[in-house]
Amino acid sequence: MSKQFDVIVIGGGPGGYIAAIRAAQLGKNVACVDEWKNAKGGPAPGGTCTNVGCIPSKALLQSSEHFEQASHHFADHGIEVKGLSMDAAKMVARKDAVVKQNNDGILYLFKKNKVSFFHGRASFVKAVDGGYEIKVAGASDETLVGQQIIVATGSNARALPGAPFDENLVLSNAGALAVTSVPKKLGLIGSGVIGLEMGSVWRRLGAEVTILEGLPDFLGAVDQQIAKEAQKAFVKQGLKIELGVKVGEVKIGKKGVSVAWTNAKGEAQTLDVDKLIVSIGRVPNTIGLNAEAVGLQLDERGAIVVDGDCKTNLPGVWAVGDVVRGPMLAHKAEEEGVAVAERIAGQHGHVNFNTIPWVIYTSPEIAWVGRTEQQLKKDGVAYKAGTFPFLANGRARALGDTTGMVKMLADATTDEILGVHIVGPMASELIAECVVAMEFRASSEDIARVCHAHPSLSESTKEAALAVDKRTLNF
Repeated sequence: MSKQFDVIVIGGGPGGYIAAIRAAQLGKNVACVDEWKNAKGGPAPGGTCTNVGCIPSKALLQSSEHFEQASHHFADHGIEVKGLSMDAAKMVARKDAVVKQNNDGILYLFKKNKVSFFHGRASFVKAVDGGYEIKVAGASDETLVGQQIIVATGSNARALPGAPFDENLVLSNAGALAVTSVPKKLGLIGSGVIGLEMGSVWRRLGAEVTILEGLPDFLGAVDQQIAKEAQKAFVKQGLKIELGVKVGEVKIGKKGVSVAWTNAKGEAQTLDVDKLIVSIGRVPNTIGLNAEAVGLQLDERGAIVVDGDCKTNLPGVWAVGDVVRGPMLAHKAEEEGVAVAERIAGQHGHVNFNTIPWVIYTSPEIAWVGRTEQQLKKDGVAYKAGTFPFLANGRARALGDTTGMVKMLADATTDEILGVHIVGPMASELIAECVVAMEFRASSEDIARVCHAHPSLSESTKEAALAVDKRTLNF
């Protein structure tokens, strides 16, 4: 006999588990189905973000940052370290423990909010009176019926044609997070976020890292003044970055990978590496959903087609996160999940795509919100720009990390903030103030008039706002 629910959420990643919890808070009888498994075969909710994305990559970045500081910067503080070494296997084990804490935390939140959790792969069976029948294939198969269905099945790494992931030599984000020894030579195809972050991790630990990027510009989605500053910092650190390349045949041997490529000048090259990370984007995950059984509409990329409210072509079926249009970001998925749960409950869910922050957790960090200078020029928007370097910030000097700047863009007539772009220390935290400011349609003058603590990195945001009006106080 089938189990009846008001709402069934398919997928337990950031979009799915948050949607389930919010729907339960609003009084709905909710089930969440997720198929991720831990090393012992048990449930591991949290999706790509928790298991092989945001969370584990940040754990490894933190470990490698500690190693870099001890190796190269502790001496500046009068701290002498002898016999320093890195146990990469232990570092990965710590990462795994952090992941498990997050998995267990989500399971606890399900219990706390009375969300029924089912471990297995969910797929549509058919439409029934009052909803949809969902099959759960797991240790024991289940049949569920839900009045409302929220699909949050996430995305998968895009493979390079002719070089499928084996997660040993050719790595996706999953394999890149499971390497237990430092490769002597590491190659990256594409400067995708997780690939770039993982390249930074292994470079800090001693790997020789080469990035092959097909686009002529580094980090093309980033404001180019910020991207060039970041590129300069990465090259100084030792990353080799080749732009405008064409990747040819990839040969996989017993102990390594050989990549044939052509540089921007058209010259044939070969890159021989111990391991190759492919970071060329992600594709929506709708495989096995059995969308055709109910006529759920997909686009040419395999993404679920939705409107501005995340409604699909089917009544009572919604979709959020990486499996739909828009940026593939965990926090975007969370906001959509909350909004859909609230819409189901008759409320007015809200997601402002113009104020979704982006972060790349390299060192220096890169973060931005709103439009870039290139986009404003393309759109014909008259704007003013202000920048302030961390080199002139007292707290950054004390930290010993003065790389980068804050850049603020404001409307030339109204002074409303149109975009803020940061490369430098703690950019991921500094961007939050700018997101709030833009959500309330603040002007650069508003930020310039707000008192910021001294000494703090956030003063650089205030100074960038002052720079829009050409009246910085500390530069």
